[in-house]
Amino acid sequence: MAQAKAGDTVQVHYTGTLDDGTVFDSSAGRTPLEFTLGNGQVIPGFDNGIQGMSIGEKKTINIPVEDAYGPAIEDHVFSIERGEIPAEIPVEEGMTLNMHQDGSPQPIPVIVREVTETTVILDANHPLAGQDLTFEVELVGIN
Repeated sequence: MAQAKAGDTVQVHYTGTLDDGTVFDSSAGRTPLEFTLGNGQVIPGFDNGIQGMSIGEKKTINIPVEDAYGPAIEDHVFSIERGEIPAEIPVEEGMTLNMHQDGSPQPIPVIVREVTETTVILDANHPLAGQDLTFEVELVGIN
């Protein structure tokens, strides 16, 4: 039976959970996730966990922070003046905003961590940074 290896395009059904059991993403009810193994399209721990699997195989992949989205970086949390955000944009804790760095066309998503009368604390870390992740996966195709 064929096993998934670097360079193969694979299709995977998955459910991702945090240590406390919270589901943060799932392909349930959707088409399987398709990606090419070894091309850096998914986090390293997920990519490595799929390699060697056969079609129809199911398994649990435990991914430490270092092989997921990395540790949360303190310097990526910063404060700006409330007036720097246009007044017509409502700002609430937990919401995601897009910022633009000078000269870059790519927006940077930031999470609002705290809002006061005068300042807004923003976090540019990936929402899953600093988290160990667990995936229940099933390999459903290899091309």
